[in-house]
Amino acid sequence: MARADIKVGISPYGADDERGALNKMTGVSQAKILARADGSHVYDLSIDYFVGMPSFQAAGDPAYQIFMSHTPAGTAVDNLNGVGDDVNGRVCYSGDVIFMYTHTGTHIDALNHFGVNGKIYNGFTAEDSLGSRHWMRGGAEQIPPIVARGILLDIAGLKGQECLPPSYAITVEDCQQALEQKGLTLEEGDVALVRTGRMAFWPDGSKVLGNPPGLSLEAARWITDQGIIAIGADQECVEVGPSQHEDNWLPGHCHFLTEAGVPMIELMNLEELARDDVAEFCLIAAPIRLKGATGSPLRPMAMPLIS
Repeated sequence: MARADIKVGISPYGADDERGALNKMTGVSQAKILARADGSHVYDLSIDYFVGMPSFQAAGDPAYQIFMSHTPAGTAVDNLNGVGDDVNGRVCYSGDVIFMYTHTGTHIDALNHFGVNGKIYNGFTAEDSLGSRHWMRGGAEQIPPIVARGILLDIAGLKGQECLPPSYAITVEDCQQALEQKGLTLEEGDVALVRTGRMAFWPDGSKVLGNPPGLSLEAARWITDQGIIAIGADQECVEVGPSQHEDNWLPGHCHFLTEAGVPMIELMNLEELARDDVAEFCLIAAPIRLKGATGSPLRPMAMPLIS
């Protein structure tokens, strides 16, 4: 196995920068793509959250849970809001609490999610920037609402397959051929979305998760060389698994997040885009502003472009 030899990227936008490649997104670029968007058809690229949903638990992280904290009948009994039986008998009050790993379901990885030798993107160190509860740098709150040109690299479609085989390493040539097939090129400021076909099996966790087909490190580096601002895929880690590199168990994560400053979007539903042959679109996505968090749930949407 080869070595990945990932290095910590230093931002060209200054010593305090926490946005990385997202700095390429500007008001001008957002207005340009919005002007081309066909709002009559909006594709929801996210998945539902529910008890028992497939999620990454291999490293001991919790599964998604939801609990009622208030129910109409219960509120009438416990009167926790203090307004009394008469009001609680008339007003039906419900409330709930969710508990989950921040990398559950359709979500975006912040730049502090992975690092190398104690440093995350732009050289922030654990000693200086990691508090008792969360990182003080590179958190999910630093990710602005993304409004950009999205490009679908449908590798499963290119191969004529419903889903790529487990652990298939997507090559540079695969990416180039997928683009050529649609007559498209990746441009600076784009968001690249890679379809492996895994979402065709959702929510069967035995087929959606584990040994994912995904980008090889060489393909990941080629894609970031095109100037993208974010990368996404329909499986759990964007990159191929298990790792092809002896010195790094998730080299793609370390490349995108630590080396290139490119946020990663995982577990996207790209099936409808592929079905309708929508390879170029306006992508709109915004994370929850979880201060210091390494990731956040995301609701990405795609709108076809007007010719």
